[in-house]
Amino acid sequence: MHSTNITTPILAWLGIMACCWPHAARSQTAGQPPAASPAPVPQPPPQTDVSGYFDTWFARVNEAQASQPHWMTPVATVTPRLEEEVRYDQFWESRGNGSTLDVYDGGKGLELIPTETNELLINPPAYQFKGNTAHPANGWLDDQFLVVKQRLLSANEENGNYIVSAFLGITAASGNAAFTNKTWIVTPTLAAGKGWGDFDIQATTGVAIPFRNQSTLGTSIATNIALQYHVAKYFWPELEFNDTYWANGKERGGKNQVLLTPGIILGRFVIHGRIKFIIGGGYQVAVSPKYVDTSEQTPAYNHSWILTTRLTF
Repeated sequence: MHSTNITTPILAWLGIMACCWPHAARSQTAGQPPAASPAPVPQPPPQTDVSGYFDTWFARVNEAQASQPHWMTPVATVTPRLEEEVRYDQFWESRGNGSTLDVYDGGKGLELIPTETNELLINPPAYQFKGNTAHPANGWLDDQFLVVKQRLLSANEENGNYIVSAFLGITAASGNAAFTNKTWIVTPTLAAGKGWGDFDIQATTGVAIPFRNQSTLGTSIATNIALQYHVAKYFWPELEFNDTYWANGKERGGKNQVLLTPGIILGRFVIHGRIKFIIGGGYQVAVSPKYVDTSEQTPAYNHSWILTTRLTF
């Protein structure tokens, strides 16, 4: 009687199953559709340099203003600070000969901060009405349509409380016949300010250089100084000195026009979010020289009421 070895058939059967199993598995799924791949996640459109620049506009404005003093812009003196606002000013001038001159808009407009150290002032022309005279007139004034402001040095109240800036203003001969100098004018200006607690001084000196008619108009040097104090939260009383000296010119060469402007500004009142409202006024009076009735009156007017309104954003 010989014995039967069952190991060999079992091993042969396992080998056959191992070879056939992958084929059998593929046969079972051959008739089924392939599994769906996951849907792609939508990607935001690529951000261009232009759209990115405008998307971060207000963050840039915040950074620019955080690194400078937070004083108020004076009634008449142009501040060395960078501002982002829409501004409207109104003047009611009384001249030495009894005539009046009402100035609408006062050459103010839109102020923007495109970089951390620059400001652009885009100003529509002022509209004037001269009355109480034998020859009334009204129309547009020559337009200082663009001012570029470059901040050179600055520190906020916690780090020194000072600022130094340079401006360049460009005036076009766009006024009506009664109110134009018939020439373009460039006005480079240096401005600075320093604060001590609630008190600050802001000052500018600029030279108006006409391209034509210089022998008649002359080269004028304007210096403005504003002394300002911050009371409570919304009150900014001030006193300004405004001096214009004509270095040459047929009518005004060698003369100084000195104006004194006490005033007060109220603000910044929150309207919504970053939008704030400011309103102020001043009374500007000529203290020098004695009035002389010439074609180019000096001082240009005897006294003037000034209203200023701003909407910051």
